[in-house]
Amino acid sequence: MEIVKPPKLSSGDTVGIVSPASPIAAFCPNRLQRGVECLKNLGFQVTLGTYTSKQTGHTAGTIEDRLSDLHAMYRNPDVKVIVPTIGGYNSHQLLEQLNFDLIAQNPKILLGYSDITALQLGIFARTGMVTYMGPALLPQFGEFGGVFPYTWDSLQNVLMNPQPNGQPMRQSEQWTEENLQWDREDTRARVMQVSTGWKILKHGTAYGRIIAGNLSTLLLLAGTPYWPDMNGAILCVEDDETTDVAMVDRYLTQLRQMGVYHQVSALVVGRFLSATGFSAEDSLETVLTIATRGYAFPIIYDIDFGHTDPMMVLANGVMASLEADHSIALKYVESTVSK
Repeated sequence: MEIVKPPKLSSGDTVGIVSPASPIAAFCPNRLQRGVECLKNLGFQVTLGTYTSKQTGHTAGTIEDRLSDLHAMYRNPDVKVIVPTIGGYNSHQLLEQLNFDLIAQNPKILLGYSDITALQLGIFARTGMVTYMGPALLPQFGEFGGVFPYTWDSLQNVLMNPQPNGQPMRQSEQWTEENLQWDREDTRARVMQVSTGWKILKHGTAYGRIIAGNLSTLLLLAGTPYWPDMNGAILCVEDDETTDVAMVDRYLTQLRQMGVYHQVSALVVGRFLSATGFSAEDSLETVLTIATRGYAFPIIYDIDFGHTDPMMVLANGVMASLEADHSIALKYVESTVSK
């Protein structure tokens, strides 16, 4: 399959906002507006989908509503990047009726994370279009005081630079998982923690295409035409606060039993929230060691992506290398966008 990279993002470009999954934008208009203003302050124009703030039960509009907004953004020649308001649940409902020909004919950056994994990896699997795990409107661009500098720096490096800089991805010095209720409590900066750094579980080197996403959402694609090619992949996974230790174990074991560990060249695990419940007696290291027993590929964890902030941007389908020895060097070895 030919890999297609969307054109780079430039200052002054138009960002299209959609809600392909949950209807959270309907309940926090102030946070929505703050995210829009952040993007404008960063130098972009913004257009909102017709159904961005709609609620139909547990989703942001019907399947047809959400498809209409997404297709409209791909048809709009002014829109260069599509940013979801948030993830949530049920974006995979759109895959059966998604116009993959339209998407292939109009290469654009699709950003987002969490439940948006279903769209990003489904599109990559069906079209070869590179997609980008990264910030969404409400949680990151709607942050009090604006998007975190680390997140913005990573976005610029990955989406606005058509030349690979050959530099390893930088580790954040601080991070936060503090949860302030949107439109009620988010009127101050969140409390930050000092990062203890990225960690190595299994040493080694790897070279392969980045495949990144939310672990539980990725597994929704198993056995469907939307499952991405894992051969040689540097698989990057994370999950949210609704996922406990037993569920993480369950998901990692499913990957094992699907034969994914026979295929990948490395496993990169994002930082989990404390609500997941890992402890000294029931640790992530133990769960990973048991799930990947018998495999020698490198494994690193506590990496800056997932449901903590700030976050890096990971480009699905782009070649990268990993060196996990005395220190960790994860870097792209080719351009992440086209000119």
